[in-house]
Amino acid sequence: MKKTTSLDTLTVKEALQIMNEEDAKVPVAIASSLVSIETVINGVIESFKKGGRLIYLGAGTSGRLGVLDAAECVPTFGVPATMVVGLIAGGEKAFLQAVEGAEDSALLGKEDLQSISLTANDFVLGIAASGRTPYVIGALDYAKEVGAQTGALSCNTNAAISKHADTAIEVDCGPEILTGSTRLKAGTAQKISFKYDFDGFDDWNWESI
Repeated sequence: MKKTTSLDTLTVKEALQIMNEEDAKVPVAIASSLVSIETVINGVIESFKKGGRLIYLGAGTSGRLGVLDAAECVPTFGVPATMVVGLIAGGEKAFLQAVEGAEDSALLGKEDLQSISLTANDFVLGIAASGRTPYVIGALDYAKEVGAQTGALSCNTNAAISKHADTAIEVDCGPEILTGSTRLKAGTAQKISFKYDFDGFDDWNWESI
């Protein structure tokens, strides 16, 4: 990003102003993906009605956000902990400390879904800010083999993972204020998308599904 090429020379106030301006672009970027998000939501509802689960799956920050959203669904909506599941490349320890190489294994993505006995009734949402994480691709391919519905959430257009899912959500927020830091706008875009996927229906009687 041109205006932050000298990020280290900005005052704290200047950096905050730029970050705030960039964050304001996220909802605008998401607006163009609402149709895809709606399709994913309808797929998730269909899975729930069949007794299936919503499974978030990703690596690094993407995986952590998925695990976080899954965990929050239990106290917020009073749903069973098994209804929304979060999987992160490298397992639980990767939530607190990076597990190098885990995201590069397509086989690991498949194995993680096998470990929770994925069925055709489930919905798998693969998350990758870059849109090309092998762990996510491997998981999506396996999910389709099983017959589960699939969605892909990325922060790039024409993302590789989009080609491996039934429905692709691509939210292009533009370059980050800190080059390569997908915890910033990309992370915000993912969290808002999660909110729409499940949290937007907090007035539903989930026990009736």
